[in-house]
Amino acid sequence: MFEPKWDGFRMIAYGGEQLRLDSRNGKTLLRYFPELQPSLDLLPPGTVVDGEVLIVVDNTTDFDLLQLRVHPARSRIERLAEEIPARLVAFDLLAERGESLVEAPYATRRARLEDLSEELGDRWHLTPVTSDLDTASLWFRDYESAGCDGIICKRADGVYVQDKRQWLKWKHRRSVDCVIGGYRLHKNGDRIGSILLGLYNTEGDLHFIGHCSGFSDRDRVTLLSLLEEISADESFGGGENTRAPGAQSRWSTKRSMQWTPVEPGVVVQVSYDQLQRGRFRHATRFERWRPDKAPEECTMDQLVRPTGAGFSEVVG
Repeated sequence: MFEPKWDGFRMIAYGGEQLRLDSRNGKTLLRYFPELQPSLDLLPPGTVVDGEVLIVVDNTTDFDLLQLRVHPARSRIERLAEEIPARLVAFDLLAERGESLVEAPYATRRARLEDLSEELGDRWHLTPVTSDLDTASLWFRDYESAGCDGIICKRADGVYVQDKRQWLKWKHRRSVDCVIGGYRLHKNGDRIGSILLGLYNTEGDLHFIGHCSGFSDRDRVTLLSLLEEISADESFGGGENTRAPGAQSRWSTKRSMQWTPVEPGVVVQVSYDQLQRGRFRHATRFERWRPDKAPEECTMDQLVRPTGAGFSEVVG
C-alpha cells in the first residue's frame, strides 16, 4: 500500500487525560504548536495517532517555516502560532479507545483510522492511500508541488514496529551540475570534509546551494591537495540576493563551520532529493566530474520547480 511522504515533523498524538503531541524521539511538540491542542482534544481517550505536523503556505508545505516554530521564547511561539499555524496529518492508528492496534495489520489500522477521521472533522487531515502502483506513480509525479517528497510503501499485512523502519521510501532524486566554490576541512584537519557547491544566478553571482561529502578517505586527501592549489580570497556572494556559506546558527551542530574559498572553475555533477528555498536540504550525492562543462553554464535554472496538485487537492 502506498502513501504520500510529507515534508514535516513526524509526530505521535495521544488523546485523553494524558494528552500529548510528541516527536518521533519522544520530545514534546505541543509547547511549540499550542494551536494544535483543540485538534488533540478531539481524540477519544486512549487513542494514539501517528502522523505529521505541517505548515502549509500557498497550498504547499513549507519546512523552513516549520523550523521557525521551534523557538525558546514563549511570546514568539504564541505570535507565530497565529501568523503561521500548523496542521496535523494522520496516516496510522496505534490505539483506539484503549485498544492497542500495533499488532493489527496495517490495512486494518488504516480502515479504523478512516472511521475515526469522520469523528475528528476538518481539524485533522487524512493522508490518502492506495494499493494501486499506477496511482502511486501518478502521485509521485503530481503531488510533489503540494509538498510530497516521495511515496511511502507499506505492507498491507505489516504490524507496527516501534523504532524500526518497516517500509520503503520512494523519493525524488535529480541531478545538477554545480561549481565548487569552496571546501570545509575534515575534523582530522588533513583532508576534505565537504566541498561547497554553487550555481550562478541571473546577475552572474555564484549562489551557495549546498555541499557534498560522500568521498572515500583517499579521495578526501587528494581533493584537499588539489583544491588548496586554487584557493582564493572569495567565491560565493557578491549580490544582494546571493547566499554564501553561513556561520553558526541555532540549528548548527558543534562542528566548525569555517570554510575556504576556491577559484570557481571546477564543475561537478551531483544528485539531490529536496530543495529548500534556493538550496539543497540534505547533503548531495557525488555523481561525476564535468571537465567538459564551462562553469558559467551552471545556472539556477537547472533546478526543477514542480507543478501539479496543491495540498488541499491531495488531503482535502
